[in-house]
Amino acid sequence: MYVVPSKNSDLASGSTDFRVYESWKGSNIFLFQGRLIFGPDVRSLFLTIFLISAPVGVFCAFVARKLMHVYPHNSGILILVVVVALAVYDLVLLLMTSGRDPGIIPRNAHPPEPEVNDGSVEAGGVQTPQLRLPRVKEVQVNGIPVKIKYCDTCMLYRPPRCSHCSICNNCVERFDHHCPWVGQCIGLRNYRFFFMFVSTTTILGIYIFAFCWVYITRIKNAEDISIWKAMVKTPASMVLIIYTFIGLWFVGGLTAFHLYLISTNQTTYENFRYRYDRRANPYNKGLVENFKEIFWISILPSKNNFRAMVSEEAPPPSRPMGTGFISPSMGKGTDDIEMGRKATWGGEFGPGLESNEGQLSDNEILVKDGRLGEASPADIRGHVDENADRSGHHPRRSSWGRQSGNWEMSPEVLALAARVGGSSNSSGLPGGNHHTEVRQ
Repeated sequence: MYVVPSKNSDLASGSTDFRVYESWKGSNIFLFQGRLIFGPDVRSLFLTIFLISAPVGVFCAFVARKLMHVYPHNSGILILVVVVALAVYDLVLLLMTSGRDPGIIPRNAHPPEPEVNDGSVEAGGVQTPQLRLPRVKEVQVNGIPVKIKYCDTCMLYRPPRCSHCSICNNCVERFDHHCPWVGQCIGLRNYRFFFMFVSTTTILGIYIFAFCWVYITRIKNAEDISIWKAMVKTPASMVLIIYTFIGLWFVGGLTAFHLYLISTNQTTYENFRYRYDRRANPYNKGLVENFKEIFWISILPSKNNFRAMVSEEAPPPSRPMGTGFISPSMGKGTDDIEMGRKATWGGEFGPGLESNEGQLSDNEILVKDGRLGEASPADIRGHVDENADRSGHHPRRSSWGRQSGNWEMSPEVLALAARVGGSSNSSGLPGGNHHTEVRQ
């Protein structure tokens, strides 16, 4: 994992050993020496805690305390105990969602080794080799082709369902969305706690709403007055009823929406991009298996050890004079930041390719292990070399159609693709086009 020298006093004194979190390149905020990781908008967490704890405190002081002695054998005390237990459990889930690694993919120290393109010709006939990486690669998940895209920021090919968050500045595995209410990305490692937090908040709101009406009804029956006069006698109950009624439209609707997403094995990001409206969802395993994937499968350990001691990394080896590295997004608008924005990187692949799993039409370039259509790399090189001999110099040509042995996907990316779809194996396709296949 790539780290940059820390600006703390240890490094200023000449020490080159420091911890990973001290020089983390994302926008995260660390507490307790890297034991907790938050997003840059962690201050909103205090607002969320207040919005939960304040109505619970009002309910305990003005409603639950009055109902404690109404029921026989002091059973009314359970009303107070239950609401406090729900509130504490809800806040614990909030902190577990906000303060843990959501599934950050570690950045590469350097970009993958690209191939050398024979490039442009400078003045005097001196050639300038250029380096280019392909923008997308293809894997198969359960027999369905999926595009994975190169991230210019993290310098890696994103695993399936991984996107780059513009707020936290990290690639997050199974990226769902960035939630400003918890101040953290929601991804593979904290989605379970996020859903439990939202659903528990819904239950807590329903509980307060219901017992406020119970208290108003008991006042009405005890004093034999109208419901409106009973409401006037307990203004705290009226405020809580209005507050929870408004809040339940938000958290209740969010709970129902995520129940739908879990049942169909989608993420919020995929749903907002209409990812599976026109093609099959390769991750949908059926209702029961989809719920088991979220709630019954153990959460994988973090890929980052933020408290690990690291040394200052040596700078990358210098490239030969006259060479240049061309990013996959060079000459295009970047679509590296995956926060619900539509793709804007030119028309090379058309509007259909909106993210790392977009579709390519049949008449456009499809890169599979560096091959261009049905023509072999040897044929392409032979044709260009023949033209170069005739003209006396090598024309500039793209590296999309050349053999790509130097920028294959890392085994970790293939392993992540295998994990979301099943076991991994390679299969060859007619015409010499090979790609990684992951089947269940």
